[in-house]
Amino acid sequence: MQLYAPTSTTPKRKAFRAPVLASIDGLRLGILENGKLNAEEMLNEVAQLFVQRNGCTIRTLASKRNASAPAPANTLVKVAQEVDFLLTGLGD
Repeated sequence: MQLYAPTSTTPKRKAFRAPVLASIDGLRLGILENGKLNAEEMLNEVAQLFVQRNGCTIRTLASKRNASAPAPANTLVKVAQEVDFLLTGLGD
C-alpha cells in the first residue's frame, strides 16, 4: 500500500480582493461572458438593470473561450483599464 500526503506544495497565490466600491452610481461597467449558451444575452440583460437603476455605462464586452478556465491575464488587464467594475456569470 502506498500513502500520499494530501498537502500541496504549490506557491501561495499573490492575489488580493479588490476594494469594496462605496457606490456604483455612474460607474463604467464591463461584461465578461464565458462562451456558454445564452451567457452574453443574460449578462447584457443584467447590465441593463445597472444602467437603468444606477446610471452605469456599459463600456466593454470581453469573452473567454473556456467556461471552466480563468480569463486570460491580458484580457483582464485590458478590461481593467476601461471599466470600474466587471459583471460576469454563467449562461445556460
